[in-house]
Amino acid sequence: MSDYMVRGTAVNGELRFFAAITTETAEFAREAHNLSPIATAALGRLLTAGTMMGPMMKNDDDVLTIKIDCEGPIKGLTVTADSKGNVRGYVKNPDVFLPATPEGKLNVADALDLGVLSVIRDEGLKEPYVGQTILETSEIAEDLTYYFANSEQTPSSVALGVLMNRENTVRKAGGFIIQVMPGFSDETAAALEERLSKIPSVTTMLDEGLMPEDIMNRLLEGMDPVFTDKIPVGFRCTCSREHTADMLRALSKEELREIVDEGKDIEVKCNFCGKAYNFTVAELQEML
Repeated sequence: MSDYMVRGTAVNGELRFFAAITTETAEFAREAHNLSPIATAALGRLLTAGTMMGPMMKNDDDVLTIKIDCEGPIKGLTVTADSKGNVRGYVKNPDVFLPATPEGKLNVADALDLGVLSVIRDEGLKEPYVGQTILETSEIAEDLTYYFANSEQTPSSVALGVLMNRENTVRKAGGFIIQVMPGFSDETAAALEERLSKIPSVTTMLDEGLMPEDIMNRLLEGMDPVFTDKIPVGFRCTCSREHTADMLRALSKEELREIVDEGKDIEVKCNFCGKAYNFTVAELQEML
């Protein structure tokens, strides 16, 4: 089944929610970048966040970037998303390996360690909006929860998860974001907090066969959830040979001359999807 996300409201608009299944998206990223299990889990979580945060933007041309710069061996992650469910991303060190946690889980927190989470919203204005927060737990979901509360003043609960098979393929991936809206009641906040404390992890629910609607109906039972949208999501890169050529043309004459003088064809790979584009010496000479 293809990945998708749903969004909606509950308690007469006091809450809004986003929920997604991103198994195919995370698996595509793992295969495209030849990721280790920890790198797959980390990037899969951030891609899932991107699929839900992208549609929070208003315009079709808006671009969201979620970036983590960190001191851990994974070194950093970058994800971009739009409002239509398209997402792409990469990690700086795809080969990172660490021992499992005492609970037997992938140690994403130690792979990231100390760092900064940045959310950049390019909405076509002169300058993009940039919000930042330090990594509180380096588990990504908790860090995004902290970001929403402090940078956007929107109390939120973020859950993200990637479950791996023994052969290092993605078994399940997905997550949800629930936010309280202005004017919410203390009763609604208390009821939501109690529900969140009792539900299983998002990967457990996905592994049980629950889909995004099922998860939200279970979590928000009795709170009148209303689903307003269902959006297909997936790992879709915007790179092309033409865009790559434009990047080469943007180099200084001195830089391009050095490449031409080497007398060898070059290969340029897209950071986001790993696709390679080849350019001959003659083509580079023409650019020069």
